[in-house]
Amino acid sequence: MNNLDAYKMDGLGNDFIIFDKRQKPFSLTKEQIIKISDRNNIGCDQVIFIDKDKSSNVFLKFYNSDGGEISACGNGSRCAAYLLMRENNSKKISLKTKAGILEAELNEKNLVKINMGQPNFVWDKIPLLKKMDNKNLKIKINSNDGNELVGGFALSVGNPHVVFFVKNYNQFNLQEIGPKIENHNYFPEKCNVTLASVKNKKHMKIKVWERGAGLTKACGTAACAAAVAGVDLKFCERNVDIEFDEGLLNIDWQKDNNVYMTGKVSEVKKITVSI
Repeated sequence: MNNLDAYKMDGLGNDFIIFDKRQKPFSLTKEQIIKISDRNNIGCDQVIFIDKDKSSNVFLKFYNSDGGEISACGNGSRCAAYLLMRENNSKKISLKTKAGILEAELNEKNLVKINMGQPNFVWDKIPLLKKMDNKNLKIKINSNDGNELVGGFALSVGNPHVVFFVKNYNQFNLQEIGPKIENHNYFPEKCNVTLASVKNKKHMKIKVWERGAGLTKACGTAACAAAVAGVDLKFCERNVDIEFDEGLLNIDWQKDNNVYMTGKVSEVKKITVSI
């Protein structure tokens, strides 16, 4: 059995195990990632690998708890950025991911701000099964008391997302709705499912079913997706606080079309993982 050094971190309860492969390269199988992510073992929403890159940037790879690789992870990127900025004693860093280069910085309030890039509404880039109205996919979901809601705003923020705006997300069973929508035939690469309740133009509460991970305490790319969809539908302003059970993420969809996310991350906890 091998023992590997790793780091445990979270962003608003959205938790990660981070492996640094820059000095000693190694690989883990899908089964090993699933085992590490299991809440009966160490447990996490995502496993993150920090790799060397040909340029001066590091390369981040993200895996959901089902062992599947994903292109983007907002809170995970913020956690990795904090870890690396602390290592370099710097306030700024560039991170390479499959979704592009992410620029991160540590502000004066010790919050990590990251540029998540530009949202994509093009049907085959989200991706969707076919060309359709991405702002209303006309997917039906039912509340706990049987009321039917028809909607679904689809977009990509590095990952495919669909957002349903509801008056009170607690009136919906996301544990039941989430997997059905995640695996809906409209989404060839599956999708993240978000229920969003707008409190006012500057404040939204959301609940997320994460593709390949299930119900999660927070999801950075889902916060970005909900904010962008909310702006597009004129439900909120371009700078909006997204509330999760364990705190807020500020999302700022700026005029340059880039989406900036700012929020807390936990301190870094060093752990040993037995493989």
